[in-house]
Amino acid sequence: MGNSECLRQLSGQLTIMYLLNPVDKSFCLEQLCASNYQKLLSLIPDLTSITRSAVGITQQPIELYLQILDRTPHTLTIKLSHCFNKNFDSLLIPDVIIRVYLDAQLAEVLRDFARDSVARSIDDRRLSKEIMNYKWRLNYFLQKWLEHCLKQHYQFTANT
Repeated sequence: MGNSECLRQLSGQLTIMYLLNPVDKSFCLEQLCASNYQKLLSLIPDLTSITRSAVGITQQPIELYLQILDRTPHTLTIKLSHCFNKNFDSLLIPDVIIRVYLDAQLAEVLRDFARDSVARSIDDRRLSKEIMNYKWRLNYFLQKWLEHCLKQHYQFTANT
């Protein structure tokens, strides 16, 4: 699969996620974050032992980059990105920041390449429905992207 095909698939996933609208979005979001945690650990089995960064490779020429942004005893904040060109600064899509809750076994997107974080985009806390919808879209996208990455059989090697 070439770069343009991958970008087309990711774009299609962005369109599809706007069409889903579960009735009990709060419950579904929790289930989605639990599923994303399991998928993330399946994709990167040594996630908790990586100290700074890792690179995932597969038979496709597109590498997957992982960077540890923050670590506490119960959480990891990571950045996960595809690199579509060998020049690392040129095209990183999607560029997703994820909070991994190790104790609760959840993985939640904080922001992605196309949208600001929830706090920056919706600063009126009374708009709980909009906040939930926003979080749903971010985390549904992560689910589909992780499924795609798992199908590609990425193997990760820690850089540091």
